[in-house]
Amino acid sequence: MTAGLPDWMIPPRPSGWEAEDLDHLPQAPRHTELIDGALVFMMSPQRSGHSRLVENLTFGLRQAAPAGFEAEREMTVCLDRRSRLEPDILVSTAAYDPDRTWYAPEDVALVVEVVSEESVDRDRSLKPFKYSQAKIAHFWRIEDEAGAPTVHTYELDAVTSTYVPTGIHRGRLKVSVPFPLDIDLDGLLP
Repeated sequence: MTAGLPDWMIPPRPSGWEAEDLDHLPQAPRHTELIDGALVFMMSPQRSGHSRLVENLTFGLRQAAPAGFEAEREMTVCLDRRSRLEPDILVSTAAYDPDRTWYAPEDVALVVEVVSEESVDRDRSLKPFKYSQAKIAHFWRIEDEAGAPTVHTYELDAVTSTYVPTGIHRGRLKVSVPFPLDIDLDGLLP
């Protein structure tokens, strides 16, 4: 044991953790992510508003998704051997599998991050960069503006492998990609 850490927190190899290791860490807290070989724990308690927003938007995406698309919440995406991120919501083109623990980037059409106090930097800069490098076509970032959700939508520019903004949505989220969707944003929170 090193510096008072439990044995399970010590990486199994000198190079750090790898994506497949997350499936063998039952002791790790829920919402553990792997970023560049380092475990990142979401230790702050989740706020009810955040949870409700994620739940209701996931349901709205499921209702609107055409055949061939599946919406999931809090599932990881294995971006590469040393990074496995957990967006708040993802939309996949992979068939539903009840035993799945992660998705490959090529099976993910959209990732959604709902910004919270402890994840501001990751949700605004690190995660969009990682998702774009993995070539995930669409990224949405949801910010709280005076108690109401505001959705910033982005699409991958295939030439530069970076996201370009496609809109800022307040009150209503109406988009045509990755599939047609029209959701009352104010109705997502009680």
